[in-house]
Amino acid sequence: MRPPLSVVIAARDEARDLPALLADLATAAELVREVLVVDGGSRDGTPRLAALAGARVLHDGSGRGGQLAAGVARSTGAWLLLLHGDVRLPPGWARALAAAIAAGETSAWAFRLRIAGDDPSLRLVELAVDLRSRWRQLPYGDQGLLLTRRLHDAAGGIAPLPLMEDLEFVQRLRRHARIGLLGPALRVNGRRWQRLGVWQTVLANARLRRAWRRGTPAAQLAERYYGPGPQGAYQKAQRRCSGSSSQP
Repeated sequence: MRPPLSVVIAARDEARDLPALLADLATAAELVREVLVVDGGSRDGTPRLAALAGARVLHDGSGRGGQLAAGVARSTGAWLLLLHGDVRLPPGWARALAAAIAAGETSAWAFRLRIAGDDPSLRLVELAVDLRSRWRQLPYGDQGLLLTRRLHDAAGGIAPLPLMEDLEFVQRLRRHARIGLLGPALRVNGRRWQRLGVWQTVLANARLRRAWRRGTPAAQLAERYYGPGPQGAYQKAQRRCSGSSSQP
């Protein structure tokens, strides 16, 4: 029997972190059928590194939602694991996913969140994320998402939005399935938290979500988040911070 899991990774300028994530995935050949890295226009060699690591590389410049949608469309597994390119899988991740898959197809799952960095305020943010994910079943994209292709399709699939694609999809998904939390905590790069400051980042994210709920188009929100044009302020800061992140 072929492994059940297709892993779809949305990446842009993740040459520093992506190889470690791909190495994590390579340790579970009995679980992972294929890894698809969908590049959003990297300038740092991300696609080449992904290909060298054995991933299937696709290209989509429409934003993270479009990247994930493109990867899912080209994948073949009965189960999907959707990830961002700046995360690290925790010890025990493969056992946790295998147990979730064995539990059946009626639930979707996300990881608990760990933000790389030593600031005690980050631990409070993680606690808030944990509570939101458990009580409201609202994990966000940086926590990863494990679900069957059947559930993905029943919920209407991921919309090709440049921002808020995770919130928009999970709100639809939870009408079709319970979204549980996996035991291990996935670790995300802390560069944006370092750049803006912890509470400034919390506030900025809250403002974006509020604007989205009030009907602001995703393209406008993406411009606020990333900066205007393909070389916006966030991407430039992302490259500056990539050498100082506490994530190995």
